[in-house]
Amino acid sequence: MEWETVIGLEVHVQLATTSKIFSGASTAFGAEPNTQACAIDLAMPGTLPVPNEQAFRYAVMFGLAIEADIGKRSVFERKNYFYPDLPKGYQTTQLESPIVGPGHVEIQLADGRTKSIRIHHAHLEEDAGKSLHEDFHGMSGIDLNRAGTPLIEIVSEPDMRSAEEAVAFARKLHSIVTSLGICDGEMSQGSMRFDVNISVRPKGAEEFGTRTETKNLNSFKFMEDCIALEVERQIDLIEDGGRVIQETRLYNGDTKVARSMRSKEEANDYRYFPCPDLLPVDIDDDFIEAVRQQLPELPDARQQRFVEKYKLSDYDAGMLAADAATSHFFETTTQTCGDAKLAANWVMGEVSAHLNAEEKRITSSPVNAEMLGGLIARIKDNTISNKIAKQVFEAMWQGEGDADTIIEAKGLKQMSDTGELEKIVDDVIAANQAMLDDWLASEPDKRKKKMGGFMGPIMKATKGQANPGLVNQILAKKLNSKL
Repeated sequence: MEWETVIGLEVHVQLATTSKIFSGASTAFGAEPNTQACAIDLAMPGTLPVPNEQAFRYAVMFGLAIEADIGKRSVFERKNYFYPDLPKGYQTTQLESPIVGPGHVEIQLADGRTKSIRIHHAHLEEDAGKSLHEDFHGMSGIDLNRAGTPLIEIVSEPDMRSAEEAVAFARKLHSIVTSLGICDGEMSQGSMRFDVNISVRPKGAEEFGTRTETKNLNSFKFMEDCIALEVERQIDLIEDGGRVIQETRLYNGDTKVARSMRSKEEANDYRYFPCPDLLPVDIDDDFIEAVRQQLPELPDARQQRFVEKYKLSDYDAGMLAADAATSHFFETTTQTCGDAKLAANWVMGEVSAHLNAEEKRITSSPVNAEMLGGLIARIKDNTISNKIAKQVFEAMWQGEGDADTIIEAKGLKQMSDTGELEKIVDDVIAANQAMLDDWLASEPDKRKKKMGGFMGPIMKATKGQANPGLVNQILAKKLNSKL
């Protein structure tokens, strides 16, 4: 039987406010455990929450970015459940009246297709604390620094039909919220976490199958692997005569092992009721319009600008425009070197490869945009070749200085002295009589390709520092003179 996968996502986005959603406690990452949880976050008797206006502004920014309806009246409910890192015994969230209503996000797939993924809604809520299981000798520690950090939870419709579509959607959301500046996007720090709802059904069926929810994925790669594993598990289970149980699951990306966590709860299990400590929050048209006027350039518009302004391909422009920090890096590099295509190639090539190898973001690159632009400028003015440029880049990455410093210190300047190069070319031709005879005996249309055989010895003789373009001209002239 042929099966169809159905996927929906719930995405938790930590908002980049300096204080928490209902208190003045700091949201800074990395502080000592339990040093940033105040009495309000812990629901101590006599404390009252005060909504953070910036959290509402950020939520509205997201809603406008996905062309969603904005809820002008936001109501907070208490979602009641017990968990060790939830000190209140409930989570303050939104159920009936979320701040962001239906919207949509456009994704682009590898085969060039585009698809619109519907957003059901996005609501404001507070984050819980964090359970720590290392270094406690069989026990767990509780860090409540994260408790009360403002989140928007983005809930999609079940519109995705493959892991590729789900990952493309997750990446697009990451691109949107980081471009807006409402989230730092640091998934390793929990700034974005994905809950993936997965079911399968016979191809062509209209009714959805029973879904499972895998929680707290913080990597696009983990999401892709998790979906593949769960789809295979569900299909095997059904084809063996079993049935899928609605449940919450966990996936360990390091071990690639998934397991059942608990049976899936329904909304009534949480005993939602309106929060008695918080009045409804009303937002007027003036507030929404003021937020709209402050929206920065969004990824799709940035991609189009890169195509028009820098004459990049749709693919290159899309890759560079997806991340706001990468976009800024690319544009700064281009301004420094004056060549957008070369800048794009280096950012997507050497820079990206080194960042991926060391699991760094571009904001932590040891080679900044101005340094990269300086290196590309030395390629353009023929000071160094592309091959030597990669050596220079490696030295820059290791902290040995800027391009000019390294080129001078290592004596890497490209040889462009015509007289010196002519002598080397003559010597190489004289030392390779068999290669010369083969070239002379070849058909005219094959000589250009065979001329490349002389380049290896020439570059070896010049320690890779000869100007390739100039060498080609000299070599062609010398060989043609022997016809």
